[in-house]
Amino acid sequence: MINSSDILQGKILIVDDQVANILLLERMLRGAGYVAITSTTNPNEVSALHHKNRYDLILLDLEMPGEAYSGFQVMAELKEVEAEHFLPVIVITAHPDHKVHALEAGARDFISKPFELKETLARIHNMLEARLLHVAAKNRIKALELELGEVAAGNDLLRSQCAETQRK
Repeated sequence: MINSSDILQGKILIVDDQVANILLLERMLRGAGYVAITSTTNPNEVSALHHKNRYDLILLDLEMPGEAYSGFQVMAELKEVEAEHFLPVIVITAHPDHKVHALEAGARDFISKPFELKETLARIHNMLEARLLHVAAKNRIKALELELGEVAAGNDLLRSQCAETQRK
């Protein structure tokens, strides 16, 4: 089962072209007890960073005017990295009309600017809990598949031994 300590140790990546927003989010998160926080102002790095670090949550600004990539382009790339998995993205937006489009593009939730502390922390906590439960379930499925394979191999061996015994 996932506990509060697991959630507070979830790996978080903050992506925003505004350093002030990154610093504010980092301060909020550290104040709430989160310890594994990384940030970047370069959306071009996100896909490679996530591929390398497998973040449990990515807080992604949708509009980064000074950058070649938008948050929507970053999500499209992340979908390729997480093709068979739960895309752990909460988008950050000041535009209410972008929320539905972001959810349709693969985001799991959104945070509105300006940030409201309790709501922001609740959304982050809930997303990390969902992500960690998803990862735990996938790991359990893999373990069960391995066990099932071992049982099947053992059954095959037993069948061949029985067949050999019957031939004698």
